[in-house]
Amino acid sequence: MSRHLDGTGTGHPVLVCLDALEAELDAIKDAPAWSLSAEETEAAIARLSADLARLSEVETRLLGQAESLDLPGQLGASSLSAWLARTTRMTKGEAGRHTKLAKSLSAHEPTREAVARGDVLAEQATAITAAVDNLDDDLASEREVAEKHLIEQAAHFDAYELRRLGEKLFEVLDPETAEAREAKRLADLEAEARKKAEITFRNGGDGTIRGNFVLPELQAEMFRKALQALASPKHVRATEGAGAYDYEKPTPHKLGLAFMEYIERYRTDGLPKQGGLAATVVITAEAETFTQGAEKAGHTETGTGVSPGQLLRLACEAKVFPAVMDTGGHVLDLGRGTRFHTPAQRLALLVEQKHCQHPSCDIPGAFCHVHHTTPWSDGGHTNTLDAVLLCPFHHHQAHATGQTYPMRT
Repeated sequence: MSRHLDGTGTGHPVLVCLDALEAELDAIKDAPAWSLSAEETEAAIARLSADLARLSEVETRLLGQAESLDLPGQLGASSLSAWLARTTRMTKGEAGRHTKLAKSLSAHEPTREAVARGDVLAEQATAITAAVDNLDDDLASEREVAEKHLIEQAAHFDAYELRRLGEKLFEVLDPETAEAREAKRLADLEAEARKKAEITFRNGGDGTIRGNFVLPELQAEMFRKALQALASPKHVRATEGAGAYDYEKPTPHKLGLAFMEYIERYRTDGLPKQGGLAATVVITAEAETFTQGAEKAGHTETGTGVSPGQLLRLACEAKVFPAVMDTGGHVLDLGRGTRFHTPAQRLALLVEQKHCQHPSCDIPGAFCHVHHTTPWSDGGHTNTLDAVLLCPFHHHQAHATGQTYPMRT
């Protein structure tokens, strides 16, 4: 069936163009691309990108006409984007982007003309028009200059970089006040970002908690740096062994494991007290789990189950308060709460042991953890007599396998 649109015989240029375009596309639909050279392929892709931008500009004018004719109202659509989504089978989000561009270009003739020439891509046009619209009121008279400047920059920068340039248009329009304007812009941006900060949790129903968060850029960058350090190849190989990390960049899974380690190792003595106590997750478990290796799970105060293996690991790596309870579940006594060795004790161990005490390892002591020879969960004490230096990998192995390492220095 023919897709030709100019059946009315009006000869409208848009319909004639579409007829010709569709005929040419029909002609090449089976043409193989393998015979194109590297240069021809690169040139064709660049030309096609510009042509798609030009077609997007034609679409914006057609959308303006559709709104003038009230086509959405005739169809009973709530908006132009809803009408476009229904007419073209686009998603609502994509239709919204198309109609937003149409509205922006209708108010920015220089940018519209640049898109019509193929000099500016659709997403670049969105960045340009948004930057011009967001100029301070006292720079409104310079909007034409600003728009022209960004159109010129579009030949060198993508939409993301154009957005960055757009945030600092005042450096071009009013250099003398640029620093003061930048300071105010950042202060306003930070204040607004702080208002939007949030974190939400929901139970995944499969032993996981899923969440979303919104953070200001600076704090998000600090958080990212912390996770990247914990997910770095050097750290992961040290704790998990050779071959445990085969990627140049941290994967989402590696960052997730790093987040877990970040939470477990964060020093709670630096947090505000909650109910008179340092922020503490209380896990209740049978004493036999620690003293006799009983396979009995523990539970947090909110009911989250904790496996015996994880209980034993946390007993060494976290601060633990053994609690003695009567048959009614009433706490009669709370035990030790000091797990970490002091700086003085670490220094003494470093002088005495010098390096990791695993027989085959010579990692310097400065990079080692202090390991309780008698496990903390079995009543071990935090002193220099009951401690050995182990590198992160062999410390992890000691807990995973139960191996002991007598001092060999």
